[in-house]
Amino acid sequence: MNHTQLDDRRRMLQKSLALAAVPGSVLLYPGCGRADEKAESGADDSPLKVVGHDIGNGESNAMSIQYLEVVTPDVEAVCAAYSELLDVTFGEAEPNLGGARTAKLAGGGMLGVRGPLRETEEPVVRPYVLVNDIESSLAAAAESGAKVALPPTKLAGHGTCAIYILGGIECGLWQL
Repeated sequence: MNHTQLDDRRRMLQKSLALAAVPGSVLLYPGCGRADEKAESGADDSPLKVVGHDIGNGESNAMSIQYLEVVTPDVEAVCAAYSELLDVTFGEAEPNLGGARTAKLAGGGMLGVRGPLRETEEPVVRPYVLVNDIESSLAAAAESGAKVALPPTKLAGHGTCAIYILGGIECGLWQL
């Protein structure tokens, strides 16, 4: 691979991770309405409550990724590639996060890269959205047709997480 191809891949990876990692890069408007319209009308019937963040333009309902989990059979290769391409440093394996090696994300979250925890666990990239109430948020996901894959589980020193599957996509919730 020549330097131009490597630079192109590096830019593509940086853009992809930046979209997932930067709070405010993804906006969530529960109920498909603008947050300010709901505030004016007094309507907010969505049980899914994300932790709001000011994204600099008056909007305060930006979705925040607290933890971006990468499950791969080759943890060292993925960490080495991310370190080189994105100039990040990964810590040692964190036992309370399934042995994930972590790096900081913009906005205070973490990127965790770990190996499968069981033979049947497939490679996946799973974002965990920061929520105020993990129980009601998971219930709202289930009411929307999601399958609960992991009920709320406390992770010592990190908060509580849960996983649901909707439309074949694994999604996580995180409460500090």
